[in-house]
Amino acid sequence: MNGVRAILTGLLLGAHALVCAQGQPVDSTSWRYHHSPRKATILSAVLPGAGQIYNRKYWKAPIAWAGIGTCVYFIQENNREYQRYKDAYLALIDGDPNTVDEFNGQFSAENVSNVMDTYRRWRDMSYVFLGLTYILNVVDATVDAHFVRFDVGRDLSLSLSPAVPLAYQGSLGVGLSLSWR
Repeated sequence: MNGVRAILTGLLLGAHALVCAQGQPVDSTSWRYHHSPRKATILSAVLPGAGQIYNRKYWKAPIAWAGIGTCVYFIQENNREYQRYKDAYLALIDGDPNTVDEFNGQFSAENVSNVMDTYRRWRDMSYVFLGLTYILNVVDATVDAHFVRFDVGRDLSLSLSPAVPLAYQGSLGVGLSLSWR
């Protein structure tokens, strides 16, 4: 939970720095002037990674594709294993001595059921991660599109350094310094 707080604090500080910094006006002939956050959002929602390409952040598109592809892979793999153990479980509890599970009775019905439930949970969690990855893809494209016209000059700096008073007391401490002119 502390990691989440640290990330959120960093994001808020970064957003505050972007809002407070003096940006230069965008030339009306520049692609940035005609850039639409709505279009980036729709593109990213229809085809993951397309919003990132529209924002000209080409390096982010393969990350979105890899995240979604990884989730789809784990959904398929966990579902395949779930079905395998489900079939074995049904063969064990059907009461027919002629049906044999693929494990040839090596494991009890309870053990097979436990493994089956584990794969089902993993499959369901993979669906949740797929949804979160998809939403993160859309949010990233939207936020990036809103900041495409913002010019961060050289006069804005953010530095991270050890916090001496906390280090002196034997604690791990980090100081964050934000400055602009």
